[in-house]
Amino acid sequence: MALAREGAAHFAIDAAASLLTVQAFASGIVAVIAHSPKFAMRDMSGEIRFNRDAMENSSVRTSIRLGSLEIMDEVSTMDRREIERVMFDEVLEKSRYPTADFRSSRVAATKISESVYRAQIAGDLNLHGVTRGLTFESQVVVGEDTLRAQGAFSLTQTDFGLKIASIANGALKLKDELKFGFFLVARRKE
Repeated sequence: MALAREGAAHFAIDAAASLLTVQAFASGIVAVIAHSPKFAMRDMSGEIRFNRDAMENSSVRTSIRLGSLEIMDEVSTMDRREIERVMFDEVLEKSRYPTADFRSSRVAATKISESVYRAQIAGDLNLHGVTRGLTFESQVVVGEDTLRAQGAFSLTQTDFGLKIASIANGALKLKDELKFGFFLVARRKE
């Protein structure tokens, strides 16, 4: 898979082929037996500008619709409804803050092999009306028509003014830290 001759290429994120996961963790005494829920979000858009000749001119911009959050784990219909109600209405307040947006301010990358790079991306994440800096690493595979990126990062909910979820009248409480994983597929724009 060869990258196009010119150094710079623009790619649009393919939401149907991409996935962002969020792992929450149960806390307290109930954590031994409680469920640590995992969520997925697929409704995303954005653009990746990749410049193999001047990596500092590369950039990432993404937006994720928070209403696309769905529970990945098997839970009863009643539990699912309660978890979704708490996450959408009390924690994310999705009607007030419908998206989470990331815009890079710096991209640095090291070529690992032909078309494979290890990138360090720094930028601003706007979540729940709060903007904070975020830095993470990603493995990037660049072809002529597609770009694939995968990686992980963590954040604490309270840094973004998010309420820590408490479900079933406090029987299940979650920890402040969340772990995110992403797999992005982007298609070359003409």
